[in-house]
Amino acid sequence: MRDNFVFDTNTLISAALSPFSKNAEAIIKAEGLGIIVYSEFTWQEFQHVLFRPKFDKYISVSTREIIAERFLNRFKKVTIDTVIRECRDPKDDIFLELAISCHAACIITGDSDLLSLHPFRNIPIFNASVFLEKF
Repeated sequence: MRDNFVFDTNTLISAALSPFSKNAEAIIKAEGLGIIVYSEFTWQEFQHVLFRPKFDKYISVSTREIIAERFLNRFKKVTIDTVIRECRDPKDDIFLELAISCHAACIITGDSDLLSLHPFRNIPIFNASVFLEKF
């Protein structure tokens, strides 16, 4: 059985904008080790953030549409079977729910609200650099 990995939205967006970054390296490594997973809620947030007008000067809408399509083709959708209300930023609970629902090997994030919970119910929470070192 292959490991499941959860990436938060900002890590995925950063990797898309900087394909040679640690975040992009972490995605490649996670795909080599297992499967990157998402839920309906994390997919909706990814789309919402990816198509913000502030990114217009960095990346075209058509390129972002390709990125969104690749997201759906590369990653696996997981059904959430638990509700969690434990993160100090309630918007980040969706990543904890996803990790618990799929028994993730870890969560990869740069978000201090998530990182402060490391480990969360025995699931490690790492930034991309630490993930690359540990895995």
